[in-house]
Amino acid sequence: MTSIFSSHFVAAFLTLRPLFAQEETDSNATSALGAAVGGVGGLLGLLVGIIMIVAMWKVFSKARQPGWAAIIPIYNWIVWCKIVGRPLWWVVLAFICFPIVVIILSIDLAKSFGKGTGFAIGMVFLPFIFWPALAFGSATYQGPSVAPAVPATV
Repeated sequence: MTSIFSSHFVAAFLTLRPLFAQEETDSNATSALGAAVGGVGGLLGLLVGIIMIVAMWKVFSKARQPGWAAIIPIYNWIVWCKIVGRPLWWVVLAFICFPIVVIILSIDLAKSFGKGTGFAIGMVFLPFIFWPALAFGSATYQGPSVAPAVPATV
């Protein structure tokens, strides 16, 4: 009984063998190309990261907040909420539904600098272009775009 199963296994393996076979290639050329592409991608990522840090630093400075806050994780979200006028619990909300919070905070930030919703959408989808444009452009901080909540009077 074992031979029947093993013969079926061998037949199935021989049928599927082309799927499991690997093509012989020059591994040195492939490795060199992979290293070059990875190196260029890494440098490009580093460049975009530096541009974003510098842009966020400048935006925070324009809003009369400490620029160094841009490089401190989570604290930069606290400062961002402070700039636009959102309560601090929005930082916790960002951990729950990140994309929605980023879109809303970007809209609030754009309005705080006198820009429209279209500019804010650009800040979400092309941040490496729109954050530097906000940072180094002529936009000035006009104050928080979200008015603080006023308790209702009875």
